[in-house]
Amino acid sequence: MTFMAKARLAVMALAASTLAACGSAPELTPAEQPLPKETIELIARKGMQQGAPIFVRIFKEESELEVWKARDDGRFYHFKTYPICNWSGELGPKLAKGDKQAPEGFYTVTQKQMKPDSSFHVAFNLGFPNAFDRAHGRTGEFLMVHGKCRSAGCYAMTDALAEEIYALARDALRNGQNSFEVHAFPFRMTEANMERHKKHPAYKFWQSLKPGYDYFETYRVPPTIAVCEKRYVVDVALPATQRLDPSGPCPRFQRPLIEPFTPRPVDQQLANQQIIVPGPKVRNGSDNPEEKVATATHPTSGSETTTGAVAVPASADNPQVAPKALGWSSQ
Repeated sequence: MTFMAKARLAVMALAASTLAACGSAPELTPAEQPLPKETIELIARKGMQQGAPIFVRIFKEESELEVWKARDDGRFYHFKTYPICNWSGELGPKLAKGDKQAPEGFYTVTQKQMKPDSSFHVAFNLGFPNAFDRAHGRTGEFLMVHGKCRSAGCYAMTDALAEEIYALARDALRNGQNSFEVHAFPFRMTEANMERHKKHPAYKFWQSLKPGYDYFETYRVPPTIAVCEKRYVVDVALPATQRLDPSGPCPRFQRPLIEPFTPRPVDQQLANQQIIVPGPKVRNGSDNPEEKVATATHPTSGSETTTGAVAVPASADNPQVAPKALGWSSQ
């Protein structure tokens, strides 16, 4: 065999071994999938950083989960609103293990609560029961935001959307955010919605959530939440050394001074834009486990949108096609 023939055989063998190595390379798990190209481009268009801090709000009645991201002015701007594919129970807080209620309240998620190996694709644990829940004797565990569109007390997304939300949280935590807040509400807590639900058995509890909702709407910064006297206290400077007793008396808190959110002129359009992601909304309720929830329709604003998404003005009073009011039971 000539030298040139041997060289050609060597090159062919090297190419074959390279292809074999590539074919056997392990695939990335769902928890390690990078954000889609379109999502990364949207982050850039919104003047955000991929690893910037996030804030999450959940609205049961509307079956929506919002992700907000911080920008360089320290305020949070709407990133996307995702459809919650499925949630179980009815409007009202979770009270006891086994009641299949999805939690309502103020929750904090740390790195330890991220569940990359979840049997529901990917997930993060909301941290129920929190200090308020424990002070009221509420029980339960493993309440998550996850995929698979199946729920028994959790907020279930489609796998693709759960993966994207998980990746946004993962990147923020890896970039230095110690934890992120998740505020779970029964509905958008506008004055009109509060009036509509004022005869509901959970109304008094919902009144304790409204200051947290209003604070973020005003300042676009997640409020600091304390629990004392078995109640939520919003917008306080927590004592550095003093440990709060959730059932004990509230100390004299200091309240941080912060200006209401006013977008810079160049950011006005960005601040008034929402990206609404389309998708299924199927509520697993006690009366009808396959009740369909109306998908919100919105007037477009002429702003840029992501693939399959609708851009609409961001506002607490943004009109929604809301599903019918759901009952609430303490069972």
